[in-house]
Parts: sequence; C-alpha cells; structure tokens
Amino acid sequence: MQTYAYGFPRLGENREFKKVTEKYWKKSISEAELKSGLKAIEEGMLSAYEENVDKFPVGEMTMYDNMLDTAIMLGLENYNTPDEYYELCRGKDALEMTKWFNTNYHYLVSEINSGDFRAAWNKAGEKKEEYNKGIPYYIGPFTFLKLSKGIVKDSFKEMLLKLADVYRELIKDFDEVHIDEPAFVLELEADEIAAIKEAYKKFEGLGVKINLFTYYEAVDFLSDLYELPVAAIGLDFINGRANLDNIKKIGFPEDKTLIAGVVDGRNIWRTDIKKTVELVKELAGVAKDVVISNAAPLYHLPVTIEGEDLDERLLNKISFAKERLNELKLIKEVFEGNTEAAAGWNEDDSNYGLNQQIKDKISNLKDGDFVKSTPYAQRDKMQREILNLPLFPTTTIGSYPQDKELRAKRAAFRKGSLSEADYKEFIKGKIDNLIKFQEDMGLDVFVHGEFERTDMVEFFAQKLDGIATTKKGFIISYGTRGYRPPIIFGEVSRPESMTIEEVKYAQSLTKKTVKGMLTGPVTIIAWSFNRIDIPVKEVAYQIGLCLQDEVKDYEEAGIKIVQIDEAAYREKAPIKKKDWPKYFDWAAKCFNLSSISKPETQIHTHMCYSEFGEIINYICRMDFDCITIEATRSKGDIIKDFKKVNFDRQIGLGVWDIHSPAVPSVEDMEEVVRGSLEALSKENFWINPDCGLKTRDWPETEASLKNLVTTAKKLREELK
Repeated sequence: MQTYAYGFPRLGENREFKKVTEKYWKKSISEAELKSGLKAIEEGMLSAYEENVDKFPVGEMTMYDNMLDTAIMLGLENYNTPDEYYELCRGKDALEMTKWFNTNYHYLVSEINSGDFRAAWNKAGEKKEEYNKGIPYYIGPFTFLKLSKGIVKDSFKEMLLKLADVYRELIKDFDEVHIDEPAFVLELEADEIAAIKEAYKKFEGLGVKINLFTYYEAVDFLSDLYELPVAAIGLDFINGRANLDNIKKIGFPEDKTLIAGVVDGRNIWRTDIKKTVELVKELAGVAKDVVISNAAPLYHLPVTIEGEDLDERLLNKISFAKERLNELKLIKEVFEGNTEAAAGWNEDDSNYGLNQQIKDKISNLKDGDFVKSTPYAQRDKMQREILNLPLFPTTTIGSYPQDKELRAKRAAFRKGSLSEADYKEFIKGKIDNLIKFQEDMGLDVFVHGEFERTDMVEFFAQKLDGIATTKKGFIISYGTRGYRPPIIFGEVSRPESMTIEEVKYAQSLTKKTVKGMLTGPVTIIAWSFNRIDIPVKEVAYQIGLCLQDEVKDYEEAGIKIVQIDEAAYREKAPIKKKDWPKYFDWAAKCFNLSSISKPETQIHTHMCYSEFGEIINYICRMDFDCITIEATRSKGDIIKDFKKVNFDRQIGLGVWDIHSPAVPSVEDMEEVVRGSLEALSKENFWINPDCGLKTRDWPETEASLKNLVTTAKKLREELK
C-alpha cells in the first residue's frame, strides 16, 4: 500500500508566508529575502510530505495564487518582477477574485479572449530541478478554462484543445505529473465531457504517467473518465460518497491506479482508522492497484494541532494537516497487518458538548417561527420615516483598520498583562475617534468599527457555548490572508449578550444611526469546522436563535439598523446544483430565523465575491430590507442579475475594492454607480465599499471614503 498527499498549507506554522510577503510589500525586505523566505516555507511543506507519505507533488508553492500562476504559465498574464506580479493580485486593476468551488479560498480569475496560449513558463519544471523527489504539480486545463471568464460557449472546445497543446509541451519531459481537475466534479454537459476526452487524447504517446485528481464531490461521468490516457485517478470518498456506489456498479479499469481520498481534507474530525481500512479493503476488491490519499487539498486545514491548549477531550477528536499525513501512515500500517498501530487513535466516545435541552428547542421549531409578521412594503415605509436618510445614503460594511497598537493591546489583554477595564477603555477610545472620523467624512449611517473583534466569525465563536477557538489554527482565505476557523463541537447557545456594549456606546456618541453588526448563521458554519454527527441545518438553527436574541437586545437599546452578514451564503451551497433546493431552503430559513425583529428595525445583509446570478432567486428568499454587495472588480456587472428578478428592495453597491490598497477616484466610483442605475431605482440605492476595512491602512481609508462621499453627494445633487 502506498500513500500520496497533496495541497499542504503554505501559510507556515507561525504564518511565515504572511509575514515575509507583507514585509516585502512594505519594502522592509528585499526581493532576494522574499524569495529566500518563500523557499524556506516550501522546504518545510516538502519535508512534511517526505517524512510521512510515499508520493507528493512539487510546485504547489505560490507567491499569491496558483490560478494566477497557471495564467502566467500559459502566457495570459506577464510579469518580470515580484512588484509586477503583485500588481495583478492587489493593484488598481487587479484581476477579479471569486470563491474556489464551495470553499472559502478565493482565486484570481483570468479573462480569456483570443485563446492565444503558449508555454511561457514551466513553474513545476523549475521546482522539479530543485527538488527531484516530488511530482510536478499543475492545475488541469479543463479546470483552468472552466473557472476563467470571457469564454464564449461555442468556442470552449476549441480553446480547450489549444490549451491541451500547451499542456502537452509543459509536461512532455517529465516521467510523472500531478494534474488537479476538481472541475470534473461539476455537473457537466455532454459536449464538455466530449471536449475533455478529445483534449486529453493529446497526451497519448508522451510516455508521461499522469496522476489525475478530482475532489470536493463525486464525478458523474466515471466511464468516460476511465477512457482518458492517465495512469491514476484520484477520487474523493469523503465529500463524494457517490463515487463508491459508482465504482462498485461499473468497476475500475485494471490498467489504472485508484488514488482513494479517504482522509478528510476539509474538516478536522479524526479519521476512524479501522472503518477506513475496511473501506480501503473494499476498494481493493474493485481496483487492482489502490493508493490512499487525502480527499481534498490539505490547505483547507491548519498546519498542526501541536501547541494548541484546547480541552483534552476535544484534542483527542481532531486532526489538522500534519496529523492527516500521520493518519495516512496509520491506515497504511493497519492495512498491512499492524493492527495495533492506531490503537486509541479515535476511540474517544465522550458526549462532550452535547445539550439535550437545546436539541429539543430546535426540534420544536414551527414554520411560523421563520416568518416576519410584517411584509417588506409596510416595513419599508415605516423605516424610511424613522431613519430619514438622503438619496444615495452612504455607509461602510462594518470593520475599520486594525493597527499595530490595537493588536498589541488585544494580545496584552489575552495574556493578562492588560486588565479588562483598561482594555475596554482603550476600545472605547477607538470608538470615540471613529465616530468623529465618520462625522468628519460625512457618512450617513455609522458603524462602531469592530475594534474588539479579531475576526467576524471567531469573535462570535468565543462568545457562544458549544464552539471552541484555536491559537494557531489559521487557514488561507486569499493571498496572505488567513483566519482561524472555530470548531463547533456541541450544541450552540448564547450565555449572554455578545456585541451590545460597544454598539450601544457608539450610538450614544452621535445622532446619526449606528448599525448593529452580526455575522449570519450560514457564514459562521461555513467558516468553522462543523459537527458531522447531526444535520448541519440543526446547527444553523441553533446559531440563528442566538442571533435572534442579539437582535432583540439591539432593539431594546434603540439600535435602528442591524446588519447580519452572510458572505458565505453562496459558498456553502453544494457543488451539484441538483442539491441546491434542499440547502437553500434551510439556509434562507436560518437567516430569516436570526433576523426576526420589529418592523421598524431595518435588517441589512452583506455578501461578497459570489456568482450572484446563479443564486439570485435564492437570495430573494432571505427576508432582509437591504443587501450590500461587492461590485468593483466586476465593474457593477452583477447588477444585471438583480434586474432579472425585478429586485425592489434596497441595495448597497460596493464601489471600492478593499482588497487593493489603490484609492479609487470619484470617476471610478461614479462609473460603477451610473451603470447600475439603469437597473435599480435611485431611491433604493446605497453607496458603500465592497467589504470591511479591517485590512486597510488609515490613509487609503480616509482618501477612499472622501471620494465615496463626494460621489454620493454629486449624484444626489444631480438626480434629486
């Protein structure tokens, strides 16, 4: 039995990737030091592989994003220096960014027009020369093309065949290559499958052993997949459970190796070694040659549980990336006869975190508990009279820059060297300054800045029972940006109010309306490691009831607008669209459950970097009064999706891409708004940034907000 792992996280155990890259951005280190730092991280990744598994890829390391690297390899983008590379990632005209399948990883989207591909750079080849034990890594041609933009459907096959010619050139000199094709698990049309077969036929006769990996779901066209000239096929048996049924029905070709994804690459609960060995034995009865692997890239997990001080009962239930590599080794040993190798690994059967009272509360929910008593039209009239906002009201999404001083104070408070009273007084001072800043900027609806919050999910996890948080458990979101997913291990409840103190204080400082800021239940689940022992919707409803209680606290404190962010509403949707109705039914219901409120309270939500057109009808099931969305990188194109459904509620259009340090001009912002006014009523139009401002610096924040307010005032005067 051989083991094969891939996708090891590049962040580093102590976030070295973020530190070295951002030092370079700030010009505090040289280009040589940047490259040296990145190489050291890569060597650590490769060492983790080499110590634990038999086979692994080389060339996974990137300066920012592997989809961008692929575009550069294919001659679609060019760079000569790291500065030029990073301009594509975070410059004024940075590439559009969106979610990678149904994960919280974001990739940069290439635009393909002419199909003028060429083998401009062989990144994996360079890495192979440096480290000859790994297998050169590539994102596959179909996945790259399918996830790019600008391709006319009628020319897709032609483009794919051209792309295959370039890939042939890239891989022809290797004995063996690793090709990721996660897009094979999408619901593909017959002509797409035919195009795949024709494109891969170009690799025949090369003498190159191709290890083809699919993951995140099951492949619907296994019989056709078997015909591809590849040596090994990776299938996901964790999130793509239908793969097992399918290969049992149709078998597996004798001339290919089955790379079985049997340890979870997306969640952290320990693998049941004995049960998994039985699965591997079952697969070995179908496939002549079986290699065991992770079922999805390991970069969806933190690096290691080493150094965490979680409850021992919880530590005994979880594995991160390094531990997943060890699990592959344990499965191999047990399979080969050493039955004691995994003794005690996953035998903890404690009922840690379970609460029957909360379970009963969820089971007693009725349909009426998910529905507001007053329809939107009536609420809208009441809210406009109360809020009395101008045309094109301006606001921000929630967070403001978190500087070194703030992070130092928070760290001191956590370590106990700063008292709770002094820490709270410091936070109040930050809120004082921010309210004055927003007054000076001329914004119409304020926020309190979220200075007390480390992360929009982690903060709430730390306030709720049934959820644990880590010290070092970061995973990557995009570029250098990482976050620590909480671990939902039991029933979720709210022992006390979570956010009211800071928002109430902010409101006391101004006559302008201050929004209450909450993270929605779907997003908390999507950006956490969730339980697998009960249906996910039950966990969502538990969180929804906690948030509903928080909304009631806001109302008692006189807060008139509450924003419940659901940035992951689209992301959490199943990959197979046939499974969408079931998911969106409970996803919309749990948002509505969390937002049950008085009709006078205006409920906002926020979404970013999603394919809105695909889910617009499901968005409309959410009973909010206003939605704020990203629109800058897409140049406002997403507004057409709302036009299709005659959207008649309020919408806040993002006119400033906060993932870039570039300051947008008034003209840039105005262009986005004017194009959108063709589809939206001006009376329903808010103006705001794309997302929260936590990662930005104050100078660019001030300059951008000045332009944002100027844009609103200009349009207000012109169109009043």
